[in-house]
Amino acid sequence: MIQQELLEIGKRAKQAARKLAYASTESKNRALLAMAEALLENEQEILQANTIDVQAAENKGIKKSLINRLRLTSEGISNISNALKEVISLRDPVGEGEVWTRPNGLRIQQTRVPLGVVAMIYEARPNVTVDAAALCLKSGNSVILRGGSEALESNKVLAKVIAQAAEESGLPKGCIQLITETNREWVQQLMRMNNFVDVIIPRGGAGLIQTVVQNATVPVIETGTGMCHAFVDRDADYEKAIAIIINGKTQNPGVCNALETLLVDEPIAEDFLPRIGEELKKHQVVIKGCPRSCEILPFALPAEEDDWILEHLDLILSVKVVPNLDAALDHIYQYSTKHSETIITENYSKAQRFLKEVDAAAAYVNASTRFTDGGRFGFGAEIGISTQKLHARGPMGLKELTTIKYIVYGDGQIVT
Repeated sequence: MIQQELLEIGKRAKQAARKLAYASTESKNRALLAMAEALLENEQEILQANTIDVQAAENKGIKKSLINRLRLTSEGISNISNALKEVISLRDPVGEGEVWTRPNGLRIQQTRVPLGVVAMIYEARPNVTVDAAALCLKSGNSVILRGGSEALESNKVLAKVIAQAAEESGLPKGCIQLITETNREWVQQLMRMNNFVDVIIPRGGAGLIQTVVQNATVPVIETGTGMCHAFVDRDADYEKAIAIIINGKTQNPGVCNALETLLVDEPIAEDFLPRIGEELKKHQVVIKGCPRSCEILPFALPAEEDDWILEHLDLILSVKVVPNLDAALDHIYQYSTKHSETIITENYSKAQRFLKEVDAAAAYVNASTRFTDGGRFGFGAEIGISTQKLHARGPMGLKELTTIKYIVYGDGQIVT
């Protein structure tokens, strides 16, 4: 039986979605600007709440890379506020489409409309609270947010601030709601509220995502874990390769687009691995290597099977020497989560082959996998990164939060 309080949240969200579906772009942008300004005005309250969350996480012994995802700073709040303003500048997808006329005179219009009520289930990244709300509102959807318990105090303040700003700007009450109950039974109930929720988007670790996929009766857009690979080809520019690998692994190791496995072409392994190995050591990265990698790098630890399968989300990098591009593609095909893959090479034909054959939401040549992000793709923010192949794939922005509606104009036509 669904909790009465949760039912009320669903009812408010559904009523809000009905009004948001035809809200003007101007009214949505006005609300987003008010939300952006409200974040800055309430910075101290947000930071105080975040400090409580961070201290609790440290007391629990949560690893540093995950605490970094949880922590907010004055600069971080400013960045979140600016991201809202970027969403304002983006084109509203609602109402876009095309029109054609059939031989019988029927005029058919394919137009984009909001999904309705979006439920976001996510973990310890409080910025997701604001990003998700902004993208949902701009695309005409109401949103039910359920963040991780680690960020509960931060999310309470963030959701309160932006919801109040949106409603005071004229958007319907209930357009942004946060579930503050940490009991997992509430999540189980939310995943079965088909009468009130149109789609669920889980964003977090593999455990969270699979729990939602396997238990939800509400349709799910599956965001994926990031077992991201870099293949350094024998024709690579070493300086580019080192910069890309260090960035991919160390710039923010606790996120899904961070580099997890390095594949090195056999002919350059003895020359290249010591160079990248020393750079990784400087950044305190632990190397888990295949037997050949461990021969070349005495300080590397032997890799186990799980090191090719699971996200480290830490300063740990799996390294494997492969005979050629074929072997690299085989390894990626076996272990990839279809998130982001990159090849470092100056060989055009190999680069094109990699792009054609690798099965991933984002494939790169001579660039870091850390670019797989809605903001860096020009979407202002992202609702998540989809690794599935239905409806949406890769970083999801405004367009991916809409669906299609057909509008048909006639003049008395009937089917004969």
